[in-house]
Amino acid sequence: MPLMPPPTQFALTLIRPKQAWQGVQLFCTTRKGGVGKPPYDTFNLGLGAQEDPVSVHENRRRLRQLLPADPAWLTQVHGVRVVDADDPQLFDSNLGPPAADASVSTTPGRVLAVLTADCLSVVLADQAGTVVGVAHAGWKGLAAGVLEATLQLMQAKRPTASGWQAWVGPGIGAKAFQVGEDVRVAFQGNGAEQAGHFLLDPLEPGKWRADLAGLACWRLARMGVTQIENSDLCTVNDPQRQFFSYRRDRQTGRMATLAWLGSI
Repeated sequence: MPLMPPPTQFALTLIRPKQAWQGVQLFCTTRKGGVGKPPYDTFNLGLGAQEDPVSVHENRRRLRQLLPADPAWLTQVHGVRVVDADDPQLFDSNLGPPAADASVSTTPGRVLAVLTADCLSVVLADQAGTVVGVAHAGWKGLAAGVLEATLQLMQAKRPTASGWQAWVGPGIGAKAFQVGEDVRVAFQGNGAEQAGHFLLDPLEPGKWRADLAGLACWRLARMGVTQIENSDLCTVNDPQRQFFSYRRDRQTGRMATLAWLGSI
């Protein structure tokens, strides 16, 4: 694969929690600062988005300069499988990324990553910064329990950890997320009954407006996560169009949410 010449300079726009986390680094990329051409302009990190892979690899090379190690990429399938990123056999370069939607680590410098373009990304850690997890949470995975599965593996790896915290990254907002009855039914007993999580669409009978981030925050709180920060950023209706959005554009790139223990 031909290598693109190194840029003389570039600036990435990153989204971070309002407050720094002890012992944990985390951020979400935006669509700014890369080399991609429309509709992948410019910082697309998803190899499955059908963009020229040369551009994606250059964007990943730029991202790598901000990280202590290569990210543990996943093949995301909108499920609930969570993998232990500390297991080197799962990330054998000859086998490709494991099929999963979340990963966890207790190893400093092990970079976890998920890709999104309307689905939520959720980062979890204990307050002491001894274990971290990153999950891709579309409505199917969220309803099926991907966040619960992520925390369970984190607790198994660090049984004495406490003071759980979470950050919910940019995703499709409630005003933009029109869904059918099947989605509401999928959350029955798991947040659908909570006020404001599903509102009937006044313009289209039989349709609902779903608050995906609100559902995630409710489930996190039910799991015992005491500190939850919702970025409250909508990927679809962002006026600056700083996020990729599949629902808005269909053909588009992917942002990445990354987290690791320690510093760069």
